[in-house]
Amino acid sequence: MPEKYKTPKIISIANQKGGVGKTTTAINLGASLALVGKKTILVDFDPQGNASTGLGVDPSRRKVTMYDVLVEGAAFSSCLVETGIDNLFLAPSTTDLSSADVDLVGDRGRITRLKQSISDFCDKNYDIDYIIIDCPPSLNLLTLNALAASHSVLVPLQCEFFALEGLSQLMLTVRQVRDSINQRLVFEGIVLTMHDKRNNLSGQVESDVRENLGALVYKTVVPRNVRLSEAPSFGLPGILYDKSSRGSIAYRRLAAEFIRREQSKKPSKPLELKDNE
Repeated sequence: MPEKYKTPKIISIANQKGGVGKTTTAINLGASLALVGKKTILVDFDPQGNASTGLGVDPSRRKVTMYDVLVEGAAFSSCLVETGIDNLFLAPSTTDLSSADVDLVGDRGRITRLKQSISDFCDKNYDIDYIIIDCPPSLNLLTLNALAASHSVLVPLQCEFFALEGLSQLMLTVRQVRDSINQRLVFEGIVLTMHDKRNNLSGQVESDVRENLGALVYKTVVPRNVRLSEAPSFGLPGILYDKSSRGSIAYRRLAAEFIRREQSKKPSKPLELKDNE
């Protein structure tokens, strides 16, 4: 009897505070992992659909979306589209997803719908190393679904005065999810973003965060970088839009540091996408 394949690692990128580089981190970490041969799915779980746009997936290609998966019960595999980057697939989103809270209000299993959908997908043993979920900037039903489905949480933390505000609430939410519906959930780590070395405050925030959270904080720090901000308007990750920019270099280093923390994965069944399978 063949050995059971290991399931992909599922990571939620979450922070209820907006504008901290969450989607930028999801896109560029996902793309960086893909470029070194890691089969990766980026789940756009934000109704704004910024991750989908940032990877150049036009709305006309989003025929089946995460709304269909979460609310209508469509197969997770049916919404996956190719991104133009080898090894990187996207589960797209549209504004339809914003009504999920209302549409699922009467469903007792509403918090675990994403978990079940991804679990059904993983049971097919597709050749996927990572599933990265880009959460919305709030602790709503969508974020709870992502946490329930994930192995770990990666938190982008902006290097500004209020950086630690709200982190305690996120940590409490993670603890509650772990205690109630997902015992495997842990913190993957904290990524410091939008760091400005010319600003003394950025350095002070970094020192405070490292002092309080220790090894949980990644050594790699992502700088404030205009090229990263420009990249989504061209439908490209920053690491491809300008490979030599400081932001691009930082995200490649982050991916390398991320991989060093990981154990090796076993190969499994190749994922072959059909048009809206």
